[in-house]
Parts: sequence; structure tokens; C-alpha cells
Amino acid sequence: MHKLIASAYKETLLLSRDLGGLAILFVMPLVLVITITLIQDSSFKTINDTKIPVLVVDLDKGSVSQSIFEGLSTSNSLEIITKASEEEAKRAVFNGEYQLAIVIPENLSAVLQKKVNYNVEGILAKFGLEEDSLQIAESVPKRMEIILYFDPATQQSFKSSVKNGIDRMISQIETQSIYKAFQEQLSEDEEEAIFETERFISYKEMVPTKDSKDIIPNSAQHNVPAWALFAIFFIIVPLSINMVKEKTQGTFVRLRTNPVHYATVLGGKTVVYLTVCLIQFSLMLIIGVYLFPAIGLPTLDVAGRLPLLFTVAAFAGLAAIGLGLLLGTVAKTQEQSAPFGATFVVILAALGGVWVPVFVMPKFMQLVSNLSPMNWGLNGFYDVFLRNSNLKEILPEIGLLFMFFIITTVISIVYNEKKNAI
Repeated sequence: MHKLIASAYKETLLLSRDLGGLAILFVMPLVLVITITLIQDSSFKTINDTKIPVLVVDLDKGSVSQSIFEGLSTSNSLEIITKASEEEAKRAVFNGEYQLAIVIPENLSAVLQKKVNYNVEGILAKFGLEEDSLQIAESVPKRMEIILYFDPATQQSFKSSVKNGIDRMISQIETQSIYKAFQEQLSEDEEEAIFETERFISYKEMVPTKDSKDIIPNSAQHNVPAWALFAIFFIIVPLSINMVKEKTQGTFVRLRTNPVHYATVLGGKTVVYLTVCLIQFSLMLIIGVYLFPAIGLPTLDVAGRLPLLFTVAAFAGLAAIGLGLLLGTVAKTQEQSAPFGATFVVILAALGGVWVPVFVMPKFMQLVSNLSPMNWGLNGFYDVFLRNSNLKEILPEIGLLFMFFIITTVISIVYNEKKNAI
């Protein structure tokens, strides 16, 4: 035990003298989580404070265009700006001044009504409900198109959302037009309602509840655990660098002359850097609970979750330390450990779902993500934050993290013994 304490004290002295490393460990993660949360906060709000300006060119001036305007106006995220010329709107969007322009073609309402009447009269004539025989039109009304112009830099997800929304509006307009046409043909009393045009089937989202209150995820609950995990794993860089320094400066040679097993040396490093991980995580939670509300971000709710959160953080820290110990044992120079460590952390973050959600990845990459310790840690945090899980339900994640630590540490010890065997 005395040797372990001495080893931990040595690591503390080394770390305290590295001001740059301390800044990377503590300042960089805080700046990162604040910046990312500020950027992503609007996507988690139910009512978006920032409205996206959308250009609308109305060449129809009819009932259909009026319905489209009403549908767009009901969106809390869009600001409708009318333009008289399609060319003007097109130029503004392609120059990047606006993200979207909607062009409603001329005579859209009239052509739609003509098409509906044509179909309705044809149906009624087949059933013998028309007094006069159906006069077949010389040509069926041609299809009309609503033109959408997107800024070339617009994300595909926004394009798909807009297209789906407009498609639903147009389908509803066409359905109501058909009902209205049948109403006029079958009812002598124009005010008599034969068809109910209100939607019969709707949907209702069910969310988890706690103490009879809905648990609504926010940007803080998504970003704090993700970037806290990123910061925890980033300790492999200073950890591996310090281990390489011991080799190049002769410190490790002096340690070998003493009756100290390599596992004891690694144990001292584990104690110190695990403490660093927990301090990092504590600072992240403090930022989320106290600073976020002061700058207009949602408060991080940690009520009743702290024991489980620190449990996940501790095992994630062990996994990161194990990886750092392995890298520091294998690497021979700082030029090997630093770039590789930083790059490997980014790769693990990308695979683990920190950068991009796992469910949007290709199937093969989803399988590969299951091998990333960051994925295990992130799922553990999400289980506690968003799924209201208990200790038993997060055991698989923390079990994998601990196993990863054991495996990497054992490999480090075996590799060091073989390398130094005479």
C-alpha cells in the first residue's frame, strides 16, 4: 500500500507541474460543452425562438395558395416572406440569403378544382347519379407542380422535413376539395354536411414519466454526458505522454531498480487519473446545473441521479485509463503517443455516437459502434439521464467498461514484462 501511495504521489506531482495538460483536462471540456450546447439548444426546444425566413411566391392567388399560407403560418419555426417574382426568389436563395423559396404556380386552384370536378362527375355518372351523360373532356387537366428552391448549403434533413410538410398540406387540400365537390353534387342544401372532413386518425406521443411529470429530454441532458465522456477519454493523451517522458528521462529505469512491480506503478497512475476524471465530471455537472440557466440554457436535472451518474463516470474513467496505460506502455516517443491518442479518441467518439447518433449510421457502422467503449459509456449516461434506469439496468454497460479496463491493463503489464525480460 505504501508503494501504491508513493506512486500516486509521484503522478500527482508530475501532473501538477504540467499546466498545459491541466488546461486540456479541465478548461477545454468546459468550453466545449458550453459551445456545443449553445449551438444545439434550439433543436431541442418545442417552441423555437429563432424563426427561419421562407420566401413564398404566390402566382395562384386562389384558395389553394391561401390554404398553403395558413398551413405555413401555423409553424412556429417559419417566417413567411412574400415575393412577387420567381426569378427574384430563386436568385436570393441560390445566393445564400435564404434557405428556402416556395413558388405556387399560376391557376393552381382552378386546375385542381377542374380535376376534382372531372373525377367526381365521372364517378357519379358510372353510378347513374348524373342526370346528364358525362361529357368526356378532350384532355385531362395536366399535373401542377409547386416549385421548391433550396440553398445549396441546406442540410438534407431540413429539405426532407419541408417536403413532407408541404406534401401533407397538399394531400389535405386535395381531400377537402374532393369532399366539397361530392357535397355540391349530392346535396341540394349547400349548408347540409354530408361528409366530415376533419381527420379521424391522429397520433399521440407518450413520454416517460416520473412522479406524475413528463420527462422531456433537453440539450443539456444530451450534450453534458456526451462531452463529459469525450473529456474523460481525452486523458489518454496526457497520461500516455507522461509515461513516455518517464522512459525518455530515465525515471522508469530508476523505478525498475527498485522492488516495485509494474502493476503498482500503473495502480498509482490509475488512482490519480481516476480522480481527475471524477473532478472533470463534477465540473461538467456544476456547469450544467448552475451556469446553463444563467446563460439561457436548460438546467441539467441531476436530482436523484448523482450516485448512478458518478458510477458510470468512474467506470468510463477506468476504461479511458486502461487505454491510456496501454498506449503509454507501447509508445516509444511523444510523437507516437500524442497524435495517435488524440486521433483515436476522436475515432472512438465518432463510432460511439458522440458526434453522430448511432441509429442514423449505416448498418455496418452500427455494428462497429458496439465495440467502442464510448458507446457503452454514452448508453450508460443516457440510461440514467433519459431512461430513468436503475443500477441493475446499467450493469451491462459498466461491466463492459470494467472488462475493457482489465483487459487493457493486463496487456500493458504482460507487454512490459516481455519487453524488459532478459
